[in-house]
Amino acid sequence: MIASPVFTPFQIGPVTLRNRIIRSAAFENMAYGNSPSQDLFDYHVAVARGGVGMTTLAYASVSRSGLSFDGQLWMREEIVPGLKKITDAVHEAGARCSIQLGHCGNMTHRATCGCMPVGASSGFNLYSPTFVRGLKVSEIDALVEDFGHAVELAREAGFDCVEIHAGHGYLISQFLSPYTNHRKDEYGGCLANRMRLMQRVIRRVIEAAGDDMGVVVKMNMHDGFRRGMQEDECLEVARELERLGVHAIVLSAGFVSKAPMEVMRGAMPLRTMTHYMDMRKFWWLRALVRVFGRQMIPTVPYKEAYFLEDALKFRAAVKLPLVYVGGMVSLRKMEEVLSAGFDGLQMARALIRDTDFVNKLQSGAIDCSPCGHSNYCIGRMYTLEMKCHQCVADLPGRLQREVEKAEEKWK
Repeated sequence: MIASPVFTPFQIGPVTLRNRIIRSAAFENMAYGNSPSQDLFDYHVAVARGGVGMTTLAYASVSRSGLSFDGQLWMREEIVPGLKKITDAVHEAGARCSIQLGHCGNMTHRATCGCMPVGASSGFNLYSPTFVRGLKVSEIDALVEDFGHAVELAREAGFDCVEIHAGHGYLISQFLSPYTNHRKDEYGGCLANRMRLMQRVIRRVIEAAGDDMGVVVKMNMHDGFRRGMQEDECLEVARELERLGVHAIVLSAGFVSKAPMEVMRGAMPLRTMTHYMDMRKFWWLRALVRVFGRQMIPTVPYKEAYFLEDALKFRAAVKLPLVYVGGMVSLRKMEEVLSAGFDGLQMARALIRDTDFVNKLQSGAIDCSPCGHSNYCIGRMYTLEMKCHQCVADLPGRLQREVEKAEEKWK
């Protein structure tokens, strides 16, 4: 077995992980009908058996109004037994289990979320596309309670940690960013006001988590474009989260509706994305992506540990544990990140490529993931369950050629 700091225990508040590797909250699209499925169970249990310190169920909405996809978890009492089945099996495999909680805000449709989409401010969201209504203050009060109730359900379901999604242009991020927050009340304007929803949510989450659950927040280091949040304001957000008492922060960047590949890096595989779209529902989007895809979703160059330079500035600004995410594939780079002062490591694509990746890394069988960064798994996940192209039988030739071209580019 390899002796490395990567495989030493890691503490998130009251929760101890057996090693530093966490399966990040990359959307699986396996919660069919917004409920746990056998696919969701099988995947996370396989990752747990594969050696991670903790696995994270992704993008669970705290209310129906926060749903973006039919394959996304919606936190409600009836799904607790299914979630408990997953956490019990993950624990039996020796790993911890977390769930990411959030609200998509304006990035949905009435048919999915059951109402006119809501956000920080009223307007029109081109990403969906749909008209959006700004939340009333009375609705914000109810939303804060939705987060608290979701944490209570997570405890009932046996989760060790909750991860609150405050980045990537979802609802909390929509309040934080001047690009999407044009409010004139106490929730808009200066950064202190734009942080108000986040502060209320985090206080309620910490209260609901009590003294036996870890509380993690995923936040942006920048939104990835000129009119969004920049590094200086994001540093203030990190300091405020530390003051509020969260146990760890996951540092990311990007805005799904404006700079999506800033989050994941590389190119969106447009042929893959449009191939899997439902023609009956999304014929118009398929045509739009085919014609204007590269303008809508521009490529951002990929390199291993692509967020590290930005994340180091946050490491210097706060003292609480920081979890690095962004392009981790080799043991050498993981050790470099830990030696730079980070406490944990999140990854997804390496664990989509091979759920046994961590065991192989620790045994010395490999020292780097064979993931080729084609982003096939990302292009696919908007319609079907997230899966590596290596696990797909009879991949169409044009998609295979797209994968090969992308993998050659990022070697």
